[in-house]
Amino acid sequence: MPGEKPDSQAFSLSDIDRVIHTPARLLIMKILYVLDGADMVFLKAETGLTWGNLSVQVKNLEQAGYVNINKEFVENKPHTVVSLTTQGRDAFSNYRAQLKDILR
Repeated sequence: MPGEKPDSQAFSLSDIDRVIHTPARLLIMKILYVLDGADMVFLKAETGLTWGNLSVQVKNLEQAGYVNINKEFVENKPHTVVSLTTQGRDAFSNYRAQLKDILR
């Protein structure tokens, strides 16, 4: 049909990045995509996730190579900052493109 992509370029839901596609990780990735980095307190407030769930989801993203986790102490208090890696930024861009294609 006119306007359709050849099969080699068409995406289906089975092609979607499952690491990003879960709602909690998608929300985290969306936030980090527009920021240079965010601390865990900010991510918790923005996502509404519990501390435990946020920690697990960020760890999953780190294991996939999508985020860096930088832990430090500020005024003797732990401070954790999460930022996207180049791989994570590319994966999220691809994810967005795939969704747009699927929804066409």
